[in-house]
Amino acid sequence: MSERIAVRIGTSEKGGTFWTEGEALADVLRDTADMDVTVLDAVQASIENGRRLDAGLIELGFMASNWIGRAKNAEPPFDEPVEIRNVAPANSGAMFFIARRDSALETVRDLIGKKVAIGPEGSGMVQHIHTIFRALGIPFDSISPAYLSFEDGGAALERGEVDAQWQCPYPNEVMRDISERMDVKVLDHADGDLAKIFGAVDFYRPSTMQAGFFRGLDGDTDQLAVVNIIAAHERTDEEAVRRVVSAILGNFDRLAGANPLYEGLAGLFEPLRTEGPSALEFGGVPLHPGALAAYREAGYLD
Repeated sequence: MSERIAVRIGTSEKGGTFWTEGEALADVLRDTADMDVTVLDAVQASIENGRRLDAGLIELGFMASNWIGRAKNAEPPFDEPVEIRNVAPANSGAMFFIARRDSALETVRDLIGKKVAIGPEGSGMVQHIHTIFRALGIPFDSISPAYLSFEDGGAALERGEVDAQWQCPYPNEVMRDISERMDVKVLDHADGDLAKIFGAVDFYRPSTMQAGFFRGLDGDTDQLAVVNIIAAHERTDEEAVRRVVSAILGNFDRLAGANPLYEGLAGLFEPLRTEGPSALEFGGVPLHPGALAAYREAGYLD
């Protein structure tokens, strides 16, 4: 019988995308990979997890793929290079702005001059807005930002204290609860704006949110998505990483059943078969040796 391994996984604020994914993954690892797992929340999510990996406070961390290269190269907000490694993709979900159904706001550009709940200050979700606005030529100071958690931001929208809210990838429990409590709508992007963003930023992908995805989404809407990943430090135990990746590859259906964020997860691994390891080396960061071993064992790599 294999030796039981303990790992700490950094996620996001409780109820956020990474936290709910981490909880589902932890159950799978405990049951199928002979692992003891502690799920830790993180107010600043990707950034905080990169720093905690460097400090040895966690073995694995959920991050948005746009941050892992910054951690490796000591680009702001990382002051020192982190010997970080890719482990596995986690999901690719749409990020979007919501407003109350009776609001006059229709597109992202209508946010100019408005008060917008954008997530905790310094978080990766806030940085996405900086990136998107920069690609669209919208000054960040053209909005009045409210740095609130996603749960608190939804409550502020409900009370009329903000005009709109930036939402983390859906499905997520917080957004579902907001849509059940109040009448909402999703803001579209103006014609040509998504093309501008994709042309300027290589870590975003197109994503169509279909009607009925949640209450208030009455028609399909084209949004953007970022691939979220699980990262490790180069010193993270190779066998621990191998077990984590093997458990993911062997439990796609169970993960999706526990958390709809994992739906379609299998497809994110398929490029390994044709592109090799580079398919999952987001941000120019190499795969961890334990991950490589698991992909070879599962037949994704020669």
